[in-house]
Amino acid sequence: MKLTLKIWRQANASAEGAVHTYELDGVSQDMSFLEMLDLLNEQLLTTGEEPVAFDSDCREGICGTCSLMINGQAHGPEVTTTCQLHMRSFKDGDTITIEPWRADSFPVVKDLIVDRSAFDRIIQSGGFISANTGSAPEANSVPAPRDKAQRAFNVATCIGCGACVAACPNGSASLFLGAKITHLGELPQGQPERYGRVTSMVAQHDHEGFGGCTNIGECAAACPKEIPLDVISQLNKDLRTAMFKGF
Repeated sequence: MKLTLKIWRQANASAEGAVHTYELDGVSQDMSFLEMLDLLNEQLLTTGEEPVAFDSDCREGICGTCSLMINGQAHGPEVTTTCQLHMRSFKDGDTITIEPWRADSFPVVKDLIVDRSAFDRIIQSGGFISANTGSAPEANSVPAPRDKAQRAFNVATCIGCGACVAACPNGSASLFLGAKITHLGELPQGQPERYGRVTSMVAQHDHEGFGGCTNIGECAAACPKEIPLDVISQLNKDLRTAMFKGF
């Protein structure tokens, strides 16, 4: 395939950015989207140009590192991560616009790379449980109802890629936050700190500059792990209870 790529280029966080256009030939439909960008960078290097900077790590849809707006959609036209998006989703002659995540809380570092350390600070503020030191407890020593264990497992699949924030018109991280709150709140081990956790994490979320949730639902539609929208309801429920209890 031959493609026209319109890619956001920005030298650093303080520099002015702009969209640059590149023509790329020889793209196989079996390539992943990131392999297509690798091919572009090989072409740029042979002509003495600086390659396009973008994030990637496992390239297996597990780590959440890959994070691109593709034709205005977080991760592109399929419900998957950018690294698992393949070029068969596009046609010969297509024009593809590639941008970094669009969110004030994820400032651009260079080209298509953004700083998502705000998510790390939210987790640090309360996304954990306290446990006594020593050997690990026996797995079945703290029984959990099957439905709660299954729900906790399902929402724990959130990989923190930030697609929910990029897709949200308000730049809210409520789906990410709701997934982390629900994951720990469904399990017995998460109960002692449940309400202190939600107040701390919500406060950090707001401090980082993420927007408020207005239940538009774009976050869940863009999530590559299909985290359900109702985790935000659980987040709000836990927060109301925490406020009632005086946390």
